[in-house]
Amino acid sequence: MRRDVRILLVGDDGVGKSTIVTSLIKESYVAHVQHIVPEVTIPPEVTPENVTTYIVDSGERNRKAHVICVVYSIDNPNSFDRIPTFWLPHFRQLGVNVPVILVGNKIDLEALEEEIQPIMNEFKEVETCVECSAKRTLNVSEVFYFAQKAVLHPTAPLYDSRDHASLNWLSLVPACLKPACVNALQRIFKLCDTNKDGLLDPAELNEFQRKCFDAPLQAQELEGIRKIVKENTEGGVRDWRLDRDRLSVSAYHIYPKGRLETTWTVLRKFGYAEDLRLTEGFLLPNPLGYQFFTDIFETFDKDQDGALKSAELDQVFSTSPGNPWATQKFSDTTLSDESGALTLQGWLAQWSMTTLLDHKTTLAYLAYLGYSNEPRTGALQVTRPRKTDRRKGRVTRNVFLCYVCGAAGSGKTSLLKVFAGKPISSVYEPTSKMISVVNSVAIDGSEKYLVLQEFGSKYEAETLRNPKKTDLADVIVYVHDSSDTNSFSYISNLRQQYSLDHIPTLFVATKSDLDLAQQRHEVQPDVYCRRLGLQVPVAVSVKTGQTADVFHAICGIAMNPMYMTVTAVLGGCTAGLLMLYHRTLLRSGGLPGFNLHGWLGWIMSGGRRDPV
Repeated sequence: MRRDVRILLVGDDGVGKSTIVTSLIKESYVAHVQHIVPEVTIPPEVTPENVTTYIVDSGERNRKAHVICVVYSIDNPNSFDRIPTFWLPHFRQLGVNVPVILVGNKIDLEALEEEIQPIMNEFKEVETCVECSAKRTLNVSEVFYFAQKAVLHPTAPLYDSRDHASLNWLSLVPACLKPACVNALQRIFKLCDTNKDGLLDPAELNEFQRKCFDAPLQAQELEGIRKIVKENTEGGVRDWRLDRDRLSVSAYHIYPKGRLETTWTVLRKFGYAEDLRLTEGFLLPNPLGYQFFTDIFETFDKDQDGALKSAELDQVFSTSPGNPWATQKFSDTTLSDESGALTLQGWLAQWSMTTLLDHKTTLAYLAYLGYSNEPRTGALQVTRPRKTDRRKGRVTRNVFLCYVCGAAGSGKTSLLKVFAGKPISSVYEPTSKMISVVNSVAIDGSEKYLVLQEFGSKYEAETLRNPKKTDLADVIVYVHDSSDTNSFSYISNLRQQYSLDHIPTLFVATKSDLDLAQQRHEVQPDVYCRRLGLQVPVAVSVKTGQTADVFHAICGIAMNPMYMTVTAVLGGCTAGLLMLYHRTLLRSGGLPGFNLHGWLGWIMSGGRRDPV
């Protein structure tokens, strides 16, 4: 919420603008005041809303104002007539879009209350009208109180005053809520409806009250809500289930409409700003993570079959802008059951991929789905840059990104499909846009999430030539069709052209069920990999279901990036030494006193210095 309010007073000469300001400051009437009072600053501790307030008695700085008070004199009808004919059109002409308060000074003379309503009907920016008397110091403080309210608890986002026949200035009960406000309140209702039965029971209402106002509902307050619903809901008790003592969605709209500040308190507690959009600060909390998403899954899995069907997913995202994966052929990107419903494993994997590729979406949806921004242990860990991991030889992340590259028809898409548990097609279709899939891989008793991305020949070069994009990859998998004589040359040229030696690498030979073809390349794939100190190509056949644990191999490389990058850079004899080092390391459980660089230095120096 805004922590300062700038109030501008305007009006015709002689209406009492400076006198009103002086009466507020002096708390008494001052007969003779200067024509224009200098800017006044009121500290937050003496204002009802606890905000710093600036009062400006000038018509020249209206572009900086948060709210404009148009002062007219009740004993000067001409000053009132100029409000709709001059002042309000003047602000519109200047493009000033702030709330307006009409201030009738010299209330001690006569009243023109019945003439205010037509102006409010014509000019929606007019929030309210306050009558005061600077001479009697009557309602002077109320002028600035309502001006503050107009900024901090604005009417315009909630309802259109032109749709309201008569206004109660103190309660401002809206007759017609705007669609954005209705949507926000419906979302809040759904978040408070923890058991998702479409009703709020007393326990849910109490939790709502505690969250918004730090106090539970008293018995008489609950009875008051029941009475309001019965009196105001169309159809009487139809939407207020007296026998079950609960509220329905439509009845809930009645509850927060009493005072604007009450409504805004509720909206802001659930992350809404003045434009009724979730604030950026609310969209970037410390996330609750996997447990939060697991709880969401179990809550909406109404039939408890361990999967979310399409209708259940619609309910999950009913408090958000919609399914964030709708444009990504979502059903093909992660695990689902035989009917196509999303499993818990697939649900968590999908969120892992979303966080890896676009963490702001995950953070936003934590807010949309009801994550409460309270101090809790965040589950979305901030990890080191991949370059740092490769230098240190130790990875701190549990989600890995793998680029899958290769010539058209080499079997990349089929590899992605089998990883996501999807059926492969017997008819070749070229990849026209990026494909991403995700699944979990069990490594030493723990779950790692692996995201595989294929770009297609159209976007592959564009991705690989961009250092910002290649720096995001934990592993690059080069795929070639072992039955196609030209397939390996494509990936060899690709790797050399874009200087990708620094990225951990795995070569995969697909279609191993077919006859092995001699590759038209200066050396065959196994020799090529040995010269680089890399593992020889992993032979797989997606068609026959023989994937040779290739996905575990990818995760293993991602978890040990230093080994793969150093071997690729050094190659030859040194690569052989590195492979010996790692085989010994794995078999012995460690080489005390030696790290990788120490091992290499010791060997290259003939063993004449102490290992590091």
